[in-house]
Amino acid sequence: MSSIKVRAKAAGDVVTVKALMKHPMETGQRKDSSGNPIPAHYIQEVVCEHNGNEVMTALWGPSVSKNPYLSFKFTGGAKGDTLKISWSDNEGKSDSEEATIG
Repeated sequence: MSSIKVRAKAAGDVVTVKALMKHPMETGQRKDSSGNPIPAHYIQEVVCEHNGNEVMTALWGPSVSKNPYLSFKFTGGAKGDTLKISWSDNEGKSDSEEATIG
């Protein structure tokens, strides 16, 4: 099961993308109940591709909140086109999800 929920809607040639990513986004600054530091674990890069072409890249750091929500628009998309959102984190983990523009 993917950690990403994505929706994309076209209005003319402008596509609005909304994505919710399930991720702990730990800063490395907090401590557990025993007083030990919780290691940093956060998404570093989010990429969106439209029909195989990159339309958005976001470079994130540890200050982004848990389960981040991302919304953006781009031009040139149409209903029925394919959209792919992917992320990679500082531990080398990654995930991706594809959606059809509605």
